[in-house]
Amino acid sequence: MPPKTPSPQYTVPGLSTKEGAAVIDALKLRLHALNDLALTLKHIHWNVVGPHFIAVHEMLDPQTVAVREMADSAAERISALGGEPQGTPGVLVAERTWDDYSIGRADAIAHLRALDLVYTGVIESHRKAVERVGAIDPVTEDLLIEHLRGLEQFQWFVRAHLETSSGTLSTAGTSTEKQAARGGGATKRAPARKTANSRRTTK
Repeated sequence: MPPKTPSPQYTVPGLSTKEGAAVIDALKLRLHALNDLALTLKHIHWNVVGPHFIAVHEMLDPQTVAVREMADSAAERISALGGEPQGTPGVLVAERTWDDYSIGRADAIAHLRALDLVYTGVIESHRKAVERVGAIDPVTEDLLIEHLRGLEQFQWFVRAHLETSSGTLSTAGTSTEKQAARGGGATKRAPARKTANSRRTTK
């Protein structure tokens, strides 16, 4: 976990420096998560194979660009609040609460199953951050909600490849990327839930 943010020397008008620090603190992991997601999307873009290669390969590039823009907006908001955004790989690895993406060269559908869980982790944690900052700073709340619109749309694109004609996702009942990639739990109808030990629960 990142260290607790000290109060900045200044922040945006209408917030106390203590409130500014609380919002910066909420944005830190969001920035790390978005930077990590952009790298993960590129990793999949480079390592996808199989009959669906070109569709997935080309679908992921616009998502990568959009997620990088989300990271930029989060970093700029941290700066506007009087904080110091950290974008180096070392800080990301030291402060993140999740492991690296665990799938290497693999079939497109295997990657999309794993990516569905990645998006779930990022979206769930973004929603928690929205709740956290909502009572303090509606501007940051609005920024994160705008991110969620894009992230949820991208997950919909991914899930369109994974949904059966009966409306079941092939990732249902899975809790790890490797299990999802193998198609484990495909017969279950309950939505995938993450445990405290599963990856990206707090991303």
